[in-house]
This record gives sequence, structure tokens and C-alpha cells, in this order.
Amino acid sequence: MPETSSAFLTEALHTFRGYKKRAEAAFAQLRPEDWFRQIDPEANSVAIIVKHMAGNMRSRWTDFLTADGEKPNRDRDSEFVLDSATTPEQVKQWWDQGWQLVFSAVGALKQDDLARTVTIRGQEHTVLEAISRQLTHYAEHIGQIILLAKHFRGTEWKSLSIPKGKSATLGVAAELANRASRMT
Repeated sequence: MPETSSAFLTEALHTFRGYKKRAEAAFAQLRPEDWFRQIDPEANSVAIIVKHMAGNMRSRWTDFLTADGEKPNRDRDSEFVLDSATTPEQVKQWWDQGWQLVFSAVGALKQDDLARTVTIRGQEHTVLEAISRQLTHYAEHIGQIILLAKHFRGTEWKSLSIPKGKSATLGVAAELANRASRMT
């Protein structure tokens, strides 16, 4: 199990970094007003999703091993309300601060920590379960961010993966690059 535990922590950090990078690639395509647009009155904007994620990250990853993941000072409902003076720069600052907490907490874990127990809202989870829970939660919100950014940019959207209709072309290019790397 030690090798598997170490591999899980490495992969979790890799996945968290990938989520952050993909969302930031979507952020880079947003116009300032896009951060705050809602597709309907009940929907969340990109800024609100980021504010919620940052609040969740602050609560879950601060004193991760020693305090309940739902901190008493967290006001979750306020994460879904923005002040009219909020700027994209402020939203990006919340984003960066939240991710710093994730990377600090997960980066400090040792393989033996995965079997330890932590609580979230009074429920016990192994550290492995708690990390998996957050991986899933963040994936959901990153998907929402990307969907909104793509929707707002329309035909100007630059794909974050293989663009529609380019699978065959990219497959050939990847195969040629793979062959070339084997020759060297």
C-alpha cells in the first residue's frame, strides 16, 4: 500500500494542478463582463463559482488534519452573493489564495496520512476519502466555469482540448511526434 498511497497523493496534486490550469485557460478567454454574467436568474456566474470554491478551499484545507473541514466562521451562503464593486482581479485573488491552501495541505501529506480520519460537517472521512471528495467537487465547478466561458465566447472560443472536427488531424500529428521521439 505505501507505493499506492504515494502514487495517490502525487496524482491528486497533479489533478488539482490540472483543474486549476484548465480553469485559468478559460479565465484567459473571458471579457471583464463575462466574469459576472449569469445565463439565467438562478444560475451562478464564473465569479460566484470561484468565490464559492475559494470559500470551500479555505474551509476544507485550513488545519486539514486537525479541524473539521466545515469551519464555524464559514458563511457558505455569502459565497453566492457578490458586492457590485467586485472585480475580476479580486476574483482571481480569491482563486489563487484558495489553491495555495489546497497545494500546501495536500503537498504536506505523507502516505501514512491517507488512512487518518478527518471530519467534514461532523462526518468522519479518511484523508483519502476527503481528498477524493474535493477532487469531485472541484471537477464539477471547473466544468461549470469552462461551459460558461465557452458559452460566452461562442465562435471565438479556443478549445482547451481537441477542437471539434480535429480529432483525426491531431491523432496523426501525435503519432508522428511519438515515432520521432522513439527514433532519438
